[in-house]
Amino acid sequence: MPTLSGCFGSEVLTSGEEEGEHWLPAVENRANLVYRDDDVFSRVSINGSYGIGEARSIYIPVPAISVSDGGAGVTGGAEVHMGLWLPIIEGCDYDSAEIADECKVPILSEIGPYYDDGDVDALTPADRLGRFLIENFVPHGYGVAQISVFGTGESNHCMDLMGYDEQEGIHAAVEYLGQAPFSNGAVGIIGKSYDGSTPWEAAAMGSQYLKTIVPMSGLIGAHDLMWRNGSMEARGAIMHNGVYGNFGIDGDLEDVENICEGYLEGYYAGPGAYITGDNLGWTGSDYWEERTFLDRALANYNGSVYIVHGMQDWNVDPHMAFPTHQLLRDAGFDVKGLYGQWGHDYPDRRSGHEGLSSGRGAEALPFTLRWDWADDLLEWFDFYLKNEGPQPRLIAEIQDNIGGWRVEDSYPPLDQIWLPYTMDDCSIIGGGETVTATSELRMECPFFEYETRIVGTPTFHVTATISLLATSGHLFVEMVQASTGMHLGHAVMDLRFHDGGKDGETLSPGETVVAKMEFFGMDVVIPADDGIHLIITQTGEDYVPSPVSILPVTLALDTTSVLSLSVVQRDCDDLFSPPMQTEYPQCAPEE
Repeated sequence: MPTLSGCFGSEVLTSGEEEGEHWLPAVENRANLVYRDDDVFSRVSINGSYGIGEARSIYIPVPAISVSDGGAGVTGGAEVHMGLWLPIIEGCDYDSAEIADECKVPILSEIGPYYDDGDVDALTPADRLGRFLIENFVPHGYGVAQISVFGTGESNHCMDLMGYDEQEGIHAAVEYLGQAPFSNGAVGIIGKSYDGSTPWEAAAMGSQYLKTIVPMSGLIGAHDLMWRNGSMEARGAIMHNGVYGNFGIDGDLEDVENICEGYLEGYYAGPGAYITGDNLGWTGSDYWEERTFLDRALANYNGSVYIVHGMQDWNVDPHMAFPTHQLLRDAGFDVKGLYGQWGHDYPDRRSGHEGLSSGRGAEALPFTLRWDWADDLLEWFDFYLKNEGPQPRLIAEIQDNIGGWRVEDSYPPLDQIWLPYTMDDCSIIGGGETVTATSELRMECPFFEYETRIVGTPTFHVTATISLLATSGHLFVEMVQASTGMHLGHAVMDLRFHDGGKDGETLSPGETVVAKMEFFGMDVVIPADDGIHLIITQTGEDYVPSPVSILPVTLALDTTSVLSLSVVQRDCDDLFSPPMQTEYPQCAPEE
């Protein structure tokens, strides 16, 4: 059985109710709402009426870990650790043998590797997200759990980097929280980055107690993050053993447990995938397949999804959110999205938003800050974890690169249209058709007579010929605003993966292919009488060149190469202002 330590504080408050069922106005009608903005995160507008109990320390056994997994499968006693905060409700004693139904609460959890590893321990409210959850939602009748994945914090076994072992540990925690005497049987998981990936891991496992997930800049799969059309981010080859594996080696007696199956596989899986660009499935390895979550979540999960992602996220690119949003919608899930022009951050963290540069979110300030986010989550959790209040609208709130927020039924918008431009419609204004490791090709495409809104994932299908001395090539395309040079979006491809996706092929020296490149998610406004430039190089951002070749690639700049822009018609009538902001400059009436 799980072991618990700790006790509740002495403050006891009686419960209360929100003022009216529809206490939170629709997002289009919140401009005049005033929120507290004196902390590092947003606050709910209605204070809860329960006290916050002291942290409880809980260890959850994970019987699924076997000898073949190594680590604690050999030494015995695999377990994950959590800190748990419960509300203080008058007349409720969570240590009693019998707990009344009115005392049972839903549980919000944040699950990740950082407690005691670069952050506070799991029994201390973390500024990362835990304090936000505890102070906002425990008073409203929620429990909050901070949970360490295997090999981190006080959890033993191996730092498995999102593998099956880690998923089993997360699943055990969800099952415990769903069946615990203090629980109403409803569990939600929320977090950002690694902590935003664990909700997908839990959904992939499936649990009758997991009712909602809120992945923020989370991974639908580890390989999906670090490889895009065969192109690897610089961290891809070392992510397991060079970055997170060290969390499991901290000088204690459990260090030996880090020598487990997943950790050992990490030594070849990263470098091997760099060389091939794929998931190594053809070698018989299941390392990357283990760490792919979305397909299994679609099959095994039976809850709602609220996706939050920064459109300027450099760490976890927004292709984790698109087309995931539409795939979930098409599969019948209740799904909502919040997509602002922030980076690898939360919707309500001023310091992070203010640190963005031009073309990477700066132009959208201060409208990126969403002080209504805590209220938005309270409405979401009340419905999906308590079955209280109105159902939240299943929409996408999207912000464009100059700050304007609007509501879409889904994202990318269902009514987008495609504008194709062959390279005959564009002109070379720098460089030449052959792109080398040190050169760039700059194309100017037709200017737009009217304001144009490019959305979703535009494509660039370019005919490319690799060197006679190579078996592949590498391309990186940046889209910038013509008049300012401001970054709008980018695409990347190893030409072995010219058809897109994860399945590559061996090319012959000098072979010509059509590279079907797709830009990462974007929502940008091009003013009237302005246009776009394409800057084509061999690589860019944090992607590394193809291991097969960095020799020249020659492009056919004719009718066989086509830039297709996905656009929608929207204007100021479609935009809403977030709380505590002035009118959008682009929408101010002319004097």
